[in-house]
Amino acid sequence: MRRRPLAALTGLLAAAGGVCAAELTASLTRPAASPLVTIGGTVIDATPTPVKEYAVRTFGTYDKPLLITGIVVTLGLLAALVGVLATRHRTAAVAAIGLAAAAGAAAALTRPDAQPLDALPALLAGGVTAALLMWLIMRLPGSAEPAASSVPVPAGPADQPAGAMVTPESGQPPGGTPPAVTQRRRFLIAAGTTSLGIVAGATGTALLRRHGTEAADAVREAITLPAPADPAPPAQTTPGFYTPTEDFYRVDIALTLPRIDPRAWSLTIGGMVDRPARLSFDDLLKLPLIERDLTLNCVSNEVGGPYIGTARWLGVPLATLLRAAGVQAGADQVVARAADGITIGTPAAAVLDGRDAMLALAMNGQPLPAEHGFPARMITPGLYGYVGAAKWITSLELATFAGFDAYWVQRGWAAQAPVKTASRIDRPTPLARLTPGPVAVAGVAWAQRRGISAVQVQVDDAPWRPARLLPTSSTDTWVQWVYDWAATPGNHTLRVRAVDGTGVMQAERRAAPFPDGATGWHTRLFTVDATRPPG
Repeated sequence: MRRRPLAALTGLLAAAGGVCAAELTASLTRPAASPLVTIGGTVIDATPTPVKEYAVRTFGTYDKPLLITGIVVTLGLLAALVGVLATRHRTAAVAAIGLAAAAGAAAALTRPDAQPLDALPALLAGGVTAALLMWLIMRLPGSAEPAASSVPVPAGPADQPAGAMVTPESGQPPGGTPPAVTQRRRFLIAAGTTSLGIVAGATGTALLRRHGTEAADAVREAITLPAPADPAPPAQTTPGFYTPTEDFYRVDIALTLPRIDPRAWSLTIGGMVDRPARLSFDDLLKLPLIERDLTLNCVSNEVGGPYIGTARWLGVPLATLLRAAGVQAGADQVVARAADGITIGTPAAAVLDGRDAMLALAMNGQPLPAEHGFPARMITPGLYGYVGAAKWITSLELATFAGFDAYWVQRGWAAQAPVKTASRIDRPTPLARLTPGPVAVAGVAWAQRRGISAVQVQVDDAPWRPARLLPTSSTDTWVQWVYDWAATPGNHTLRVRAVDGTGVMQAERRAAPFPDGATGWHTRLFTVDATRPPG
């Protein structure tokens, strides 16, 4: 058995045991204190904006699992190196582990929602990793330790001559099992025992988290939603108008979903207000609720991108809550703080100007799912999500833009970001092969708060033609459109552009989402194949 690969294996096993102990501890105390979560959050915070945009654009909702995978792989490589180091410099190896544990503890304690005991899992991971590494290294074949040497001991049984050489580990004389075989056996037993412990710990962690998830879901599902005091107009019947909850986009910084018990949750309202308040979830359910169809979109959405959806929301008007608290003169920003540690800054005027800004409690007829902000989230029509749609919200603080920069503003995004006019082609699908004849080209257009007055479609270089707009009940939702195209054989390019309710045309120039939203006309390529049978 080669010594260096085995040394690397000891480092991996020791680190896996340490991480497993930390994750189990976090599951028993506070899942948000998991070293993988806190380190991942720190990495996200430190990542340059262009890299974040690339990750969202390329990987979508898989960006977070990929980040966790990257952290685990990196830790594994470092652990293997430390295992090799420990064969020659054990003190240096322990010091490296201690440094890593301290870094993990610092990451935990510097998270926005940190609590003093959040450092415990990372420190425990360091202690367990160091102990396991030393225990395994001492059992590596070829390790110099007293237990592996032959020393003269008094003869035991009468059939052994006095002064016979025996191996304390096995009691065998030199003529018995060779020392190398004994050492390999001891190492394999130690490695196997450690692996079993890791499996047991990982299983316990998974069961605890599953139990926590099931318990949180059971509490959520038991909630009875009251009827809205101000219901929405009759539901739209056109297929595709509402986005199914399970298909609604998700973009946030949470590496693990906050699982919040609404019975222990409360919302505080403070800052520049006359009457600070604290409201429980039951308090909110007892207030007059409004129900609205609202379109929500992410500033990271590229031209024609998927990060937009429409749902029927139920919640408390934010203006009602803020006016009850008494907004003081000069307060021009509402800072929302969330359980995942993010802060979102919303113009106070956008909450108080009469639009249907709300603290949403339900989505498409059901209490908010965990991934969409349960137990409560903000929705502010006309603003991109990063300035008006905090999830897992825990507090509202009246402040000023001059005195506080929210999370994304600190990273270069615009402080105030009204939604830009945009449109998208949804059908036919990209690179579709069509048959000649009538083709219904369809999609959506949006300009929340301004509405859509017209949508135009261009085929190749032909003149722009108007599309039919399907009815909608509000300027705060997207508009579905249809263009009837007589498809002819060949390759074709289709473009779409929209005109908002004030008569302003959608911007043609292509611009990336950073810092305040993408612009440009959506384009798709199609092939009409004369040899393709209809249908």
